[in-house]
Amino acid sequence: MQFDRLKRREFMTLLGGAAAWPMPVRAQQSAKLPTIGFMGTTTPSVWQPWTAAFVQRLRELGWIEGRTVAIEYRWAEGRADRWGEIATEFARLKVDIVVTAGVAAVNAAKQAMPTTPIVFPLANDPVSAGVVASLARPGGNVTGLATLLPDTVGKRLELLREIIPALRRLGVMTNIGFPEAVQEMDTVGPLAKTIGLEVLALEIRRGEDIAPAFEQLNGRAQALYVCPDPLVFINRLHINTLAQGARLPTMVGYRDFVKAGALVSYGPDVPSMFRRAGDYVDKILRGAKPADIPIEQPTKFDLALNLITAKALGLDVPPTLLARADEVIE
Repeated sequence: MQFDRLKRREFMTLLGGAAAWPMPVRAQQSAKLPTIGFMGTTTPSVWQPWTAAFVQRLRELGWIEGRTVAIEYRWAEGRADRWGEIATEFARLKVDIVVTAGVAAVNAAKQAMPTTPIVFPLANDPVSAGVVASLARPGGNVTGLATLLPDTVGKRLELLREIIPALRRLGVMTNIGFPEAVQEMDTVGPLAKTIGLEVLALEIRRGEDIAPAFEQLNGRAQALYVCPDPLVFINRLHINTLAQGARLPTMVGYRDFVKAGALVSYGPDVPSMFRRAGDYVDKILRGAKPADIPIEQPTKFDLALNLITAKALGLDVPPTLLARADEVIE
């Protein structure tokens, strides 16, 4: 009898505790959390600083992973064939929103999920690529942050000439299986001609093509411009090692390459773009339509220099350039 009374008392205590829960907490116990399908085009380690920036911004906005939002992570590991597979899986999971980078990955998601909101933290010229109608009014189910190639490519070429005034012949490495890399290569050529540079194209499709591409140069180039894509991102250490062995100063668009041994990079502050993508996701989860959210362009661009590499190549970086750098590795 006493045992029954104790059981009843415990049961009533539990009921009282449940009644005291805030309504949103109780609602989350029974309702499915809004789900973000996060498709990384490379690997978790490559994207780690970017992913962390995105998740941190979501947390600041009240979207806490596992409590108020669920995130399904999938990684393509630099393989373009994986984008369609992951997008199809996200469609089957009925995710509420997709986050991925690059025009090709966005198109794969768009094809598998024509009505699901898609946010890209980073893409080159999405208007000319046909991903969105315009920067001001994207239309459809896609929005995000974009860079415009002519602006950044022109600046990279200027910086290379500043470091190597006698530069005349430039090798350009491009994964021709990645549309945005091809788009960048096509932008480099005409702009290089305007400053008197001859362009030597190095076309790759797989990691195995990288070493033979360097052999093609055979001393014909004085510097190397790398058009970034998931494949070269994963192979950046290999590319930088071969470039140094060939005595080639290397220009890239992301500071991650400079940290891995490239000479110089100039490009957008990618973690800040992923943070900003968190704001886009927040707006959409709260009811905004991607079609009505203007596509933004980065406001901050980073110049990074690796003086260890410069010394190994026997290059003197102008003090004026060092003074303008956002990061110097020495």
